[in-house]
Amino acid sequence: MSELYEYEVDVKEDSPVRWGRALKIFWVVCLIIVAVGVISLTFAKDISFAQHYKDTILLMVLLAFMALFAEYIDSSIGMGYGTTLTPILLIMGFSPLQIVPSVLLSQCICGLLGGGMHHRVGNVNLSWGTRANKIMTVMALCSIVGTVAAVILALSLPKSAVKLYIGLMILGIGIFILVGQNIMGKFSWGKIVGLGTVAAFNKGISGGGYGPLVTGGQVMFGIPGKNAVGITSLAEGLVCVVGFVLYVVLYGFPSWRLMLPLVGGAIFSVPLAAFTVKILPEESLRKGIGIATVFLGTLTLIKLVL
Repeated sequence: MSELYEYEVDVKEDSPVRWGRALKIFWVVCLIIVAVGVISLTFAKDISFAQHYKDTILLMVLLAFMALFAEYIDSSIGMGYGTTLTPILLIMGFSPLQIVPSVLLSQCICGLLGGGMHHRVGNVNLSWGTRANKIMTVMALCSIVGTVAAVILALSLPKSAVKLYIGLMILGIGIFILVGQNIMGKFSWGKIVGLGTVAAFNKGISGGGYGPLVTGGQVMFGIPGKNAVGITSLAEGLVCVVGFVLYVVLYGFPSWRLMLPLVGGAIFSVPLAAFTVKILPEESLRKGIGIATVFLGTLTLIKLVL
């Protein structure tokens, strides 16, 4: 009887390890599939994919699955939604002013839901008065300044300039994720303000770039990884509210053909992602995101000269 009991305990203790291994394999397979698809889209010489299938259910279903995968990664490690999705949508043929408000709205909804889920399952305590709540509040407030400046600037810049900035930014973020963990620093409120402002500018002008800077920066400043993910999710959701409203006021409501699939697909990933944080090692996925963003940033720049 004791041997059976010990066997049952071993199986239970090994379950998180098996889940983590399975999710790593799933992550690698998805990266390979996305890489092959994006390379094909980048070097295609004829009409873009989005234009060719713009009025079909196939495109909307594909967009929903892309949003689900990207938001799952983002809500799991605090980065990857806009950073991954924006360059892919650019390569597919959507314009920056179609992409950014749609990404902001979907990230707004999922960020608020994700922050609540991370708090509920115990990844971070965002109750009023806690250190995590104070960091989130300061970061969200200072981020509004960067978002407002970015939205106004994005509307006045040529599309080619915005695409160039996005490509360079994504490439830089990828390099930062891969090598930035070697840069150590101490926590300070000034660094939190700087992170929030610069990251929000990236988010407002391109739809991505918030999570990699904010989450990675928090971890380097000594904030536990799980706390950083939860803080980033909620702060990003609040910042995206401001960015989306500004885009609607200055440019108009985004196309529902892009907006609805992104919102619908992303929402389904939030609960799973919150529980994934409990069992999945963050370091392996962070390296995967770093490699993916370098890859996508490079292809976005290549697309400008093709």
